[in-house]
Amino acid sequence: MRIIGGTHKGRAFHPPKNLPVRPTTDFGKEALFNILTTRINFEQTKALDLFAGTGSISYELASRGCSEITAVDADYGCCSFVKKKATELAFKGIKVIKQNVFRFLKNTTEHFDLIFADPPFGMKETVEIPTIVFANKLLNPNGILIIEHPAEISFEKTGRFVEQRKYSKLHFSIFS
Repeated sequence: MRIIGGTHKGRAFHPPKNLPVRPTTDFGKEALFNILTTRINFEQTKALDLFAGTGSISYELASRGCSEITAVDADYGCCSFVKKKATELAFKGIKVIKQNVFRFLKNTTEHFDLIFADPPFGMKETVEIPTIVFANKLLNPNGILIIEHPAEISFEKTGRFVEQRKYSKLHFSIFS
């Protein structure tokens, strides 16, 4: 895996093979960051990376100047890897929280400019993410929620849905 943009563009990282993850591909990250580049100023963005896995999205955000990133994942191995890699890459703004994502969303009092969620494909609770985010007012004004999901899930009738972008089997639903 590699960082595709920003100050650390081209830096490779190699997560352990035993992590329970399905990382966003480089193709998917390119698509995601093309969407984000036109919508946010990274240096002024407080971000939340849900189901952080290998930390790939957190590293991309940090590499592009985002200095306040919270990465949440329930897996100990994932959290340990993200902490270790963030230290190695000198990304001081990445805070890692080992917790069930839904518990975190229901209990946090923080607010974010960008929330990115990449839940495991097949997770039934995925459809609840926008409801929880907006019910708990976790987005700042003009904030963006992006959920990566398979084609079988549709958010088009969900409140605050803006658009869906399709990239082969990969889908990003965008909320504001």
